[in-house]
Amino acid sequence: MAVGDRRRHGADRLLVASWRGNEGVALLTPRPDRRPPDAATIQDQLAALTRRGVRRAVTSALAAQEQDGFLAAGFEVQERLHLLTHDLDTIPEVRADVTLRRGRRTDRAPVLDVDHRAFDPFWRLDAGGLRDAIDATPSSRYRVAVGPEVVGYAVWGRANERGYLQRLAVDPARHREGIGTALVADGLTWLRRHRVRMAAVNTQEGNTVAVAAYHALGFRSEPEGLTVLAIDLPGLA
Repeated sequence: MAVGDRRRHGADRLLVASWRGNEGVALLTPRPDRRPPDAATIQDQLAALTRRGVRRAVTSALAAQEQDGFLAAGFEVQERLHLLTHDLDTIPEVRADVTLRRGRRTDRAPVLDVDHRAFDPFWRLDAGGLRDAIDATPSSRYRVAVGPEVVGYAVWGRANERGYLQRLAVDPARHREGIGTALVADGLTWLRRHRVRMAAVNTQEGNTVAVAAYHALGFRSEPEGLTVLAIDLPGLA
């Protein structure tokens, strides 16, 4: 592989993986429980990626305080996202006729099939991206909704007193059946059980349907969103 398996760099502050299975594009993700990587750390990694033949690097969705090192290293804005948070005071009522259970290795194919039908190509996950979402935080919860086939899934994470809805997807043919609500309620309950104070999720700026759905589930939009940054690598080494 051009990028290789997930690696930690810069005193365990930066995770590196291939982007959606594309070995010519790298995904750089700051660890949520670490200080953001500085420009020198990022530039060192970009040089190493260039030597491996990687053509482009893309960041995960970054908060404002995480962007400085990447911007100083030459990254530019790829896409802006809404950031929504939930204080966990109220858990949504569940009325869906589905069963939630722990995700299994044998669920990978149907889960990714649901993911591909739920998202535009740029945001779709492959097997590595699903693994990265599950492993992105120190603790995670991976649940699938079955009824009886896999009709949705969610990946939640915890880092200190902060929770993250890393991924939520429902089969478009099963929208408006409460499946997403059930997956969100399950994750919020898990976070509250572990005394998490705040949960966060992000979605594309143009996805007004998702924003409205999250508002209905008790999330509120934050005034400052998130940003995906990118850089082309030729000539950096």
